[in-house]
Amino acid sequence: MPGKITLKDVAARAGVGSATVDRVINDRGNVSKDVSRKVLQAARDLGLKRILPEHYRKTIRIEVILARPELPLIERMRQQFQRLTTVLDTSILIHRTILKDESAASIARALRKTTCDAVIVYMPDDPATHAAVAALKLRDIPVVTLISDVPGSDRIAYAGPDHFMSGRSAGYFITRMAMRPGPVAVLCNTRQIQSHDDRIRGLEAYLADQPGFSIAAVVEGRDDRDRSETRLRQLFAANRDIVAVYNVGAGNLGVAEAIRADLLPARPVFVGHELTKYSAALLREGVMSLTIDQCPELQARLAVNHILRHFDFADLGQENPLYDTRPLQVVLYGPENLPANTDFD
Repeated sequence: MPGKITLKDVAARAGVGSATVDRVINDRGNVSKDVSRKVLQAARDLGLKRILPEHYRKTIRIEVILARPELPLIERMRQQFQRLTTVLDTSILIHRTILKDESAASIARALRKTTCDAVIVYMPDDPATHAAVAALKLRDIPVVTLISDVPGSDRIAYAGPDHFMSGRSAGYFITRMAMRPGPVAVLCNTRQIQSHDDRIRGLEAYLADQPGFSIAAVVEGRDDRDRSETRLRQLFAANRDIVAVYNVGAGNLGVAEAIRADLLPARPVFVGHELTKYSAALLREGVMSLTIDQCPELQARLAVNHILRHFDFADLGQENPLYDTRPLQVVLYGPENLPANTDFD
């Protein structure tokens, strides 16, 4: 619309009187929340050049459901959600539920039990979790998936990186760092976890175009250090041509112990995930070649932002990075670009 935007223009677009627009724009009260939102939306659409009041806000309670607190990534995620509580608007409350059991049944029960307004969850792709999310949708409780997506569910958004591309990136560096072409050992928790399966498929897709490279086996270590070490030792003993290990989940310490056993003629390239004090030490030692970090700090913020957008919580007409919902990028760490402080689990 050409020329200066006036309150009359906003009133016409919103379908209300100019006096109502004046009360909303100048935050004078006595206007319903629905009318206030309609007026503010009209002002934003027209590009009204002035600071607008915030939306009508109620308290939003968000439950974050994670499992297996002993895993470094989960602990980093828990810590970040705790930090977010100190910087978010006081009308946003975050409740953290940390389960010891990561089974679909346990997570589904936690989803169904929530009394919060929204849920952020790390869950497996399973009929039980799908049904639980669908039940929450019927209760008008939005769900955002974290770390690993479950795209077939009724979640409103996913807060995390592209794991397929992470797997392709791992393949790229493995083929460049390996001393020669050969089989690659892959370790995961279980392929039922979407992020792990996506990473493996990304690696498979990349290696398909690399002559001489193949996947020796996909070992399910359940993110357990001892189980991972035992399964990899067995694989190394049976296939001494392995040139690389790609760990798509936790259990990096188990991989390191299997490599240190020197069952292979030469130590393999080792690409893993998540920067922790343990992976940082392995990178410095030279046992690990590269770690792909999915930035849990940014994921936590992104997940909350999706919830705030869903509840129309953003400041209309204002650029505010708090509500940034752009896709996340991973960070690659080798021994030469580790941050000064890696003293975290």
